[in-house]
Amino acid sequence: MPGKYGKAGFEIRGVSQMSEKTQNFSLVFLRAALGIIFFAHGSQKLLGWYGGYGFDATVQFFQQMGIPPALGTLAILAEFFGGLMVLLGFFTRIGAAGIAATMAVALFTVHLSQGFFIAGDKIGFEYVFALLLMALYLVINGGGELSVDRYIREKTGSNVIGKLLS
Repeated sequence: MPGKYGKAGFEIRGVSQMSEKTQNFSLVFLRAALGIIFFAHGSQKLLGWYGGYGFDATVQFFQQMGIPPALGTLAILAEFFGGLMVLLGFFTRIGAAGIAATMAVALFTVHLSQGFFIAGDKIGFEYVFALLLMALYLVINGGGELSVDRYIREKTGSNVIGKLLS
């Protein structure tokens, strides 16, 4: 019976009392992890930073895998700008959707056939799958209260993306 101990009828001390503030900080950590990972990988592909090969070489590599240049370019931009958007919480859902789409393609075209684990010369899908689910969480839930999206919503009184699309 629901009551002071929640729907399950029991309470693990502190878990059911997680404050909204704590939940919002958790979203910041999720956004930071996903945003930094994709900004760094996108920087490698777009700018050649952090030991990356840069834009032209990455697009050529994608072409060798059968990915057309236009889609390779979209993937690179989704990683770089999607990472920044997620990190800042600015148009979080759009940035996360680009990341999710890129990870879904990577999952089904490269990683799924190599098994679950990353081991030896196999690049299994465990990491890509985790990143995909993190991105989907942000697509569904947005950037949270501690985001630029929230600040804009407070200043304009509405959802900016909704205004742009209407």
